[in-house]
Amino acid sequence: MQKYEVEGHVPSWLPDGKQWKLIWNDEFDGTELDMTKWDYRLCMMGKRHITWGTEGVALDGSSNAVFTVYEKDGEICSSQLQTGYNFMDAAVSDKPTFGGGLVWPIGKLNQHKFLKKYGYFECRCKLQKKDGWWSAFWLQSPVIGSSLDPEFSGIENDIMESFSPGNCIHHCNHYGGYGPDHVRVDTGKGASGLNLDEYHTFAMLWNEDGYTYYIDGVEDGHVDGPVSQIPQFILISTEVQGYRGANHCASDAAKLAVGDTFVVDYVRVFDEVKG
Repeated sequence: MQKYEVEGHVPSWLPDGKQWKLIWNDEFDGTELDMTKWDYRLCMMGKRHITWGTEGVALDGSSNAVFTVYEKDGEICSSQLQTGYNFMDAAVSDKPTFGGGLVWPIGKLNQHKFLKKYGYFECRCKLQKKDGWWSAFWLQSPVIGSSLDPEFSGIENDIMESFSPGNCIHHCNHYGGYGPDHVRVDTGKGASGLNLDEYHTFAMLWNEDGYTYYIDGVEDGHVDGPVSQIPQFILISTEVQGYRGANHCASDAAKLAVGDTFVVDYVRVFDEVKG
């Protein structure tokens, strides 16, 4: 891996044998989240998610975005950030389909803030320390599942998912949407026993040859394809356990996790410079 200096911040380590250019980043400087780069993900599959809020992310003044589990109105909540939007998440209109005019069951779409096809996507972070919630760094297509061709409709790339303190599962590519056409491809070993007091980097190289995943600068798996041919957006997400279960309520572990944090130092996107 080769060193790439970012003025005033920790350098990145990028794959050897290529030239790179930093094209998008957030170092989380200052005290206010840059809403020209991010938005909160509040809905899933057309419905407002009661535990995904706008109060769970704060900048600490030391170039970190701190995601915190919090309690609100009796629910255990956390936050998700994204640079774009999946069309299926748009909140559905409450107008009747015919009586109030022809309104299809999909809400108002939003203008994306950052989409990218190909590149090296990297996040440096400290993982959460308590059970009961999880963190992730991933890419998603705005129109995943809108066709049976993943090159046309895109792929979900799970670069990092940590479901328990210090542990990350293997990397996953999902395509075909989230119904009966869903396909999942796994690669790598993930990580276990990571030091929770230290930062770790998670990255993915996406190019014509597929997807290569990295943990702390070491390659950890490759997927040849299919390869999305459309720009996709970035997500940093956290979610508490229990609400996707049959009872749709926080688990006991989630309640004990209130106040725990997931800390993100930076997110960077690099383009390969060719020629």
